[in-house]
Amino acid sequence: MKQGEARGDQCVIMPPQRVFALPRQQSLFLPAVLNPFVLEAKLTRREKIKCFLLGIILVPLRSIFMVLVLMVTWPVAALITFRRPLKGDMKPMTGWRRFMCRTVMGFLGRLYFFSMGFRVVVKGKQASSAEAPILAVAPHSSYFDAIVCIVAGLPSTVSRSETLATPIFGRFLRCLQPVLVSRKDPDSRKNTILEISNRAKSGGRWPQVLIFPEGTCTNRSCLITFKQGAFVPGVPVQPVLLRYPNKLDTVTWTWQGPKSRALLLRTLCQLYTTVEIEFLPPHIPTEDEKKNPNKFAQSVRSLMAESLRVPVTDHTFEDCRLMISAGELTLPMEAGLVEFTKISRKLDLKWDNVKKELENFATIACSCKGGRIRIKEFASFLKLPISPALQELFSLFDRDGDGTIDFREYVIGVTVLCRPANTEEVIQTAFKLFDIDEDNNITREEFAGILRSALGVCDLNVSKLFNEIDADGSGHITYDEFRSFALSHPEYAKLFTTYIELQRYQGLQGEGPDSDSFSHCCTVSPSDHQEDSNSDKKDD
Repeated sequence: MKQGEARGDQCVIMPPQRVFALPRQQSLFLPAVLNPFVLEAKLTRREKIKCFLLGIILVPLRSIFMVLVLMVTWPVAALITFRRPLKGDMKPMTGWRRFMCRTVMGFLGRLYFFSMGFRVVVKGKQASSAEAPILAVAPHSSYFDAIVCIVAGLPSTVSRSETLATPIFGRFLRCLQPVLVSRKDPDSRKNTILEISNRAKSGGRWPQVLIFPEGTCTNRSCLITFKQGAFVPGVPVQPVLLRYPNKLDTVTWTWQGPKSRALLLRTLCQLYTTVEIEFLPPHIPTEDEKKNPNKFAQSVRSLMAESLRVPVTDHTFEDCRLMISAGELTLPMEAGLVEFTKISRKLDLKWDNVKKELENFATIACSCKGGRIRIKEFASFLKLPISPALQELFSLFDRDGDGTIDFREYVIGVTVLCRPANTEEVIQTAFKLFDIDEDNNITREEFAGILRSALGVCDLNVSKLFNEIDADGSGHITYDEFRSFALSHPEYAKLFTTYIELQRYQGLQGEGPDSDSFSHCCTVSPSDHQEDSNSDKKDD
């Protein structure tokens, strides 16, 4: 069959369209809240004056009151935990110990928060341990959230084992009979979930287990991913909502915002700080949710988000780790936010993979303002001039069409677009295209000639790119060198297939008289250029 006839048949099967005209799948659209870990809390001049005047009187008085409460609380906590092991406490408190813990320690805890100026409003009714063995509290936004433990009658919490050795507060924590997590134990996560499950199914012998399923603090603008620990046992869970309906926010402790000491000082300077704690009806899991903790967690989160009237996002603690890594790489911290839960699930990426992509992104974006790549930096990184093919590839990466590529778009682009295109067949085809004399070597002249023709630049200087591929400096590129470079730089594979698609598109439109020489070298199936072939087609 002649090339012209083949092209004619192709017109019928695949209508001429630009690659980037493919619709974006909603599953990888930007979240409703871009950064739930930031708080802009600059005080106005009037607020500063008010805090100063109130603080002169309130801070000293409240500090003295807090110290007095602690001086009374510590001996009580020491008595309750007397001769009880520091770790490995496998038996629940009974008798006078449990009575003192719930009544005396509960009263002193309320007194301590009262001394800081907290006014507690409780809504709903707390379920018993038999009705709901687990309390899921959200949103988690501050160390002041510990007040919910006092109101809920000192249930068990999940805490690091190292915290028990902390002076004073470590003794208080032991009264809660916490489920301990150890960073040194490789089986800690499995053991923690097993212990939560055992306590939840103890028939009321153990106190309720209180868990903050988000696992980190946010600014309360949304509910991020719930970790599955509270939902693995498959027992009823009572959702508990936290609100701080104050005109001035002095409690929110996020990764980007005021430090803990500043928040404490601002809180002590207020006449009072209101906190609302609402107990929703227990959520009894269905049989399907019992078998699927992730679905159980999503159901409870949706219920809580609806009551709070806030959206949900797929951010998680790993996004915070990426924020820290971005800062270490001299990028803006928010550049590391990718909604890790969604990205890792849909693109089958692990933490190390995303961290490596962040480092690659930083090499391109470190010189850009705001940590976003423009087409100029994109072309500079690829060591190529701006051409239609490169603009096409940039448009595929730039999902929101704002003319820049952020880290989230970069991760999606590399994983969904470039790596699937970087097949052995494409690499072999590209090598044959450059190897004009078919001697299994690409000379500098062959390399430059094809690129000049492909990119339409007569005076193109390809020395830097050629020397980078020519690893041994022999003056010619072998297939092994070409393949090794292609595997570590998947962007070029997608650039190559994008160029072929452009040639085909122009040929179909009668704009590409020279497209035949390339069309017969590389035939790209529709699945090769579908952006969402490995990701977006999956269900949310």
